[in-house]
Amino acid sequence: MYSTEVADKLRDQLKLPEPVGYKILIAMPDVNAATKGGVLLPDELKQRETTASIIGLVVGLGPSAYKDKEKFPDGPYCEKGNFVVFRSYSGTRFKVGDTEFRLINDDSIEATVDDPTGFERA
Repeated sequence: MYSTEVADKLRDQLKLPEPVGYKILIAMPDVNAATKGGVLLPDELKQRETTASIIGLVVGLGPSAYKDKEKFPDGPYCEKGNFVVFRSYSGTRFKVGDTEFRLINDDSIEATVDDPTGFERA
């Protein structure tokens, strides 16, 4: 699992926005330019795969994220530095440099994973 240091470094280098309210800022992984067999993917397909991605790195949490004790009686679903799974197409998407980010609601997190390698959207 990545540490919070990686998330902080990414935020500092790119001067990312600070999430507000109950929002979570997620860094999206790069979509490979080629398939496992070496076939280059067209830009349109890479864009669709990026949009539909389901795993990202938590780089920031708004001050109200997971504060609702009735909604989250067992505490937060994730923390900065975790890789998380969420629904395809969720959140507000934007890019800084070559990296895509999403702002999603705190209750959109469905799981955490130690290592996102090998996960694919079905």
